[in-house]
Amino acid sequence: MPVYRPLFHQTTKTMEHLPLYIPITFALTTLLTVILLYKAGNYAKSVINIPLLWLALQAAIALSGFYLISTGNPPRFALLLIPPMVLILVLFLIKKGRLFMDSFNAKTLTLLHIVRVPVELSLYWLFLHKAVPVIMTFEGRNFDILCGLTAPVVYYWGYIKNKLSKSVLLAWNIACLLLLANIVITAVFSAPFKFQKFAFDQPNIALFYFPFIWLPSFIVPAALFAHLVNIRKLVTSI
Repeated sequence: MPVYRPLFHQTTKTMEHLPLYIPITFALTTLLTVILLYKAGNYAKSVINIPLLWLALQAAIALSGFYLISTGNPPRFALLLIPPMVLILVLFLIKKGRLFMDSFNAKTLTLLHIVRVPVELSLYWLFLHKAVPVIMTFEGRNFDILCGLTAPVVYYWGYIKNKLSKSVLLAWNIACLLLLANIVITAVFSAPFKFQKFAFDQPNIALFYFPFIWLPSFIVPAALFAHLVNIRKLVTSI
């Protein structure tokens, strides 16, 4: 029989009674991410079909309670991150994959990072409702919102006005990549796993529930993909 950790069981009601504006905002943010990625990929069918199928699959799995089961090693949560990471790795390793990535529009990939603003606002609201720890918000050690706030500036001055050098664009992407890595590590070690290191008073619970499951399974990989593609473009052109 599957075993649910008491912590998950106790917080299910909390998640079910969140104000509607929080999941709606997050769902719309996910949709915006899909649209911007689709546009950046020059409206290729695979760029819209694969994400939509993946999102639907993860929604169904999350709603079934699959990710709330604590048995097994590694945690089932790893199934959210591993497939997208493997896909990105494969794209970098094979020639067709690299050609596919090179077809993406760097300007739109930069603009895609604006989604990190509503993501961070959603995390803050979740913290206020005791679904994630403060450490995962901009009041804690998560400064990822800076990337979202500066993305329109970099988009405009870097790609519309062409006033920013490639070195500056590269530095911005690397800095934002580090900010992304910081929140991912913080989120993982704040979750109620055996290796939990942070936030024992209020663990990271929300990301195991729909629609917030889409953050680790899609939005984070999409942001990672956008940075890596643009870094590749910049490094090969300098």
